[in-house]
Amino acid sequence: MLVPADAQDSPSPSLEELAGLLAVLAGRVDALESENAGLRAENAGLRRRLGMNSGNSSTPPSKEPIAAKAARKAKRSADRSSRERSPDRRPGGQEGHQGSGLTPAAVPDRTETAGAPAGCRGCGADLADPATGASDAGAARAQVWDIVPVVLEKVHWQLPRRRCGCCAKITTAVAPHAQAGSVVYGPNINAAAVLLASEGNVPVERTATLMEALLGTPVSSGFVARALARLAQRLQAAGFDQAMKDALQAEEVLCGDETPVNVISNGTGPDGGAVPGAPHAVTIRTPGARLIWYAAPGSRSSAAIAGLGVLEGWHGYLVRDDYAGWHQFDTQLAGVQQCAAHLIRHCKGVLELHPQWQAWAGQVRDILREAAAAVEAARNEGNTQLDSILLADLRARYDEAVAWGITTNRHRDWHKGRHPGCNLARRLQDKAGQVWLFTRNFKIPWTNNASEQALKGPKRHQAVSGYWHTRATLADDCRVRSYLVSARGHGIRATDAIHAALVSKPWLPVPVTT
Repeated sequence: MLVPADAQDSPSPSLEELAGLLAVLAGRVDALESENAGLRAENAGLRRRLGMNSGNSSTPPSKEPIAAKAARKAKRSADRSSRERSPDRRPGGQEGHQGSGLTPAAVPDRTETAGAPAGCRGCGADLADPATGASDAGAARAQVWDIVPVVLEKVHWQLPRRRCGCCAKITTAVAPHAQAGSVVYGPNINAAAVLLASEGNVPVERTATLMEALLGTPVSSGFVARALARLAQRLQAAGFDQAMKDALQAEEVLCGDETPVNVISNGTGPDGGAVPGAPHAVTIRTPGARLIWYAAPGSRSSAAIAGLGVLEGWHGYLVRDDYAGWHQFDTQLAGVQQCAAHLIRHCKGVLELHPQWQAWAGQVRDILREAAAAVEAARNEGNTQLDSILLADLRARYDEAVAWGITTNRHRDWHKGRHPGCNLARRLQDKAGQVWLFTRNFKIPWTNNASEQALKGPKRHQAVSGYWHTRATLADDCRVRSYLVSARGHGIRATDAIHAALVSKPWLPVPVTT
């Protein structure tokens, strides 16, 4: 065999040199494997973020990516299409379904008589012609419920004036809702503007358009804005905010939540610069609809939440999510209930990372739902506490699943430090007392859905209008919403509540007494 001349001159590498080369190559392999593991973890994290939606995380629906919304919609469509309709099932309500039609009024407001039928529905004979032998066959009945036509009524008030015989001062009579020499819209038009803009979440411009279309009353968008501001000012002057705080502080159980909102101008500070912070809408409410209070802090910092003036010094039970701004009150409270709906969404998000490795998260989700169903069943049976053996079994299964979540994820790679499954499992373990409080006190709801539902109003307003002009208009809107929804929770019609406030006699909540 011929050997190249240069190869003949090159000495063979020694064993030491080969060992060194292998060590270098092994180091490079280890580095590449480590880099590959980091990239895999980062890729998993990015996939997790892309897959986050309102169903598996705390992401609100308004903040979901367009792709996530489309994927969820497609999944719902696929689920619907996979369900086959029974050939024996008729369209519409099924037998035994309780209808919700109108019940005839025993004492109607008025009675009208329809014109007699002119032709027979059988043969077409003329029923008005005596020659056909037509005769009276009694009468059937029908009721029509409708609204009387809305007509703008222009009332001219004569305001008598009297001169005092003592000081010669002239005093003029006062007209309802008006001053001498003025032309103003009355309380019903003001109420319509407030209800459309606040309760209906209709922008002020469209409120003005709708009022003219529906009520035949042409108003300006400026009037609508002033109607809202006027009602808010009346409520503020009557001490509505403090009355709400006093009533809330007398409650045993409260729910709290917050959401960011868009405000064009935060205003200016004493130095003339822009006020820092991101405005939020915060709600603190009772689990039922008796008291629902909205506030508009400049941020959701701990100081801003404390500055609301409701939870400072309050010692009841608070239902909330795990946002740190609420933690400052924990030591003074009788107890905290973590929102189980949030926890279930987080469990779903971890489960989607790997259905086999993270099966513990699905078990925790199912156990919490099972516990909620058990509490509801016990409450319906008139019990005030859960069966101790059942509760112990549920809690043992929960603790076991959470412990496995910590064990299986303690050393699992993640591009941002500790694995999300480990974070969630440790949180569920450390705050188990706050997770399970609802099973020991049936007055406490297991989720904070009441607060999330309350915040749908401001969110819907923002979705339609896009923003509030200033922090002041946001605060006015929160005060008006608080008044209307809480008055309704006490059986007071919204229009009646608005009328009372416009004459400076608003409904005010009264603290409950035990």
